[in-house]
Amino acid sequence: MSIEIKAPTFPESVADGTVATWHKQPGEACSADELIVDIETDKVVLEVVAPEDGVVAEILKGEGDTVLSEEVLATFTAGAAGAAAPAAAEAEAAPAGDADKVGPAARKLIDENGLDASAIPGTGKNGGITKEDVQNFLKNKPAAPAAAPAAAAPAASATAAALNIVTGERVEKRVPMTRLRATIAKRLVEAQQNAAMLTTYNEVNMKPVMELRKQYKDLFEKTHNGTRLGFMSFFVKAATEALKKFPAVNASIDGNDMVYHGYQDIGVAVSTERGLMVPVLRDTDAMSLADVESTIADFGKRGREGKLGLDDMQGGTFTITNGGVFGSLMSTPILNPPQTAIMGMHKIQERPMAVNGQVEILPMMYLALSYDHRMIDGKEAVQFLVTIKDLLEDPARMLLEV
Repeated sequence: MSIEIKAPTFPESVADGTVATWHKQPGEACSADELIVDIETDKVVLEVVAPEDGVVAEILKGEGDTVLSEEVLATFTAGAAGAAAPAAAEAEAAPAGDADKVGPAARKLIDENGLDASAIPGTGKNGGITKEDVQNFLKNKPAAPAAAPAAAAPAASATAAALNIVTGERVEKRVPMTRLRATIAKRLVEAQQNAAMLTTYNEVNMKPVMELRKQYKDLFEKTHNGTRLGFMSFFVKAATEALKKFPAVNASIDGNDMVYHGYQDIGVAVSTERGLMVPVLRDTDAMSLADVESTIADFGKRGREGKLGLDDMQGGTFTITNGGVFGSLMSTPILNPPQTAIMGMHKIQERPMAVNGQVEILPMMYLALSYDHRMIDGKEAVQFLVTIKDLLEDPARMLLEV
């Protein structure tokens, strides 16, 4: 029985997708629910699996092709694993031409890098060359041929030194942007072009939070089934309280309308191999510190595995990004449209501070709030950041809601 393998149903916010990687080639046996192909959209990578046991009969959309929602990608023969094997063996016996061995995405990479297809080992069907084969070849590209005879080397070196020429291989590699990276780039540029973006800074003494965490982290982890107490949950809860006091920071702009949200959905930026993703914590006002920490840990794990879904990242009324985990001391975060503000956390750095006329060494962190000046006045932005500072420097205020 022949079955059509179709692209997933994309939500309204996603116009189309790109065929990223075929994990199965025509004639290869598949088990039910086994991964066949990845479809990369503007936001996430979607997986298409085998509907039942069988084989991929024919691929209709190659790697790099653009596909629409529910468009047919391939045909699939159910329960035909046994029948497909002889056909595959027969195909192997007949050598395929170079054009047949190279997939569309692989051909594009080969042409862009000026490579010889015959020099690239293929791991696909019948020795076919896949996109991954080309990428692996580029990573392990053989060294340049040995230089001319040794006798000529001294003269060549002297000439190069006289002309101040750098000798040796100077490698360049051209890699096309992934769809996700291209979308991130486009959105970041649009954010700066379409908003009156301004950034205000403050600093917070992290000693009270650090001492609280040190005192209770073991008990917290034991009480909440292994969930570790980090710093992000304190910032999320402090931001939630501040957003309730300053609703303009929790708003968004829709054309000429200002939309005020009566809830707090806070996006937390997560760095993955595919790029920056911003999954959203829903209704943070109703979440405990343990809920926040466990949800963020789950986001991070699924982000690394490429399993964050569209539902995880849609919406959001405010965003927090933490450059401090990479060592950033201060930065200017860029807005995440249509949100009107984003807060940046940074590295905790010990610095001498004046406290009651005395110099003390304290663990300090710079906070940055980038905001859309069309929606938020400077006074509100500064007071918002000061509120977060006050809550973090006296964590009991979050519990007492004062």
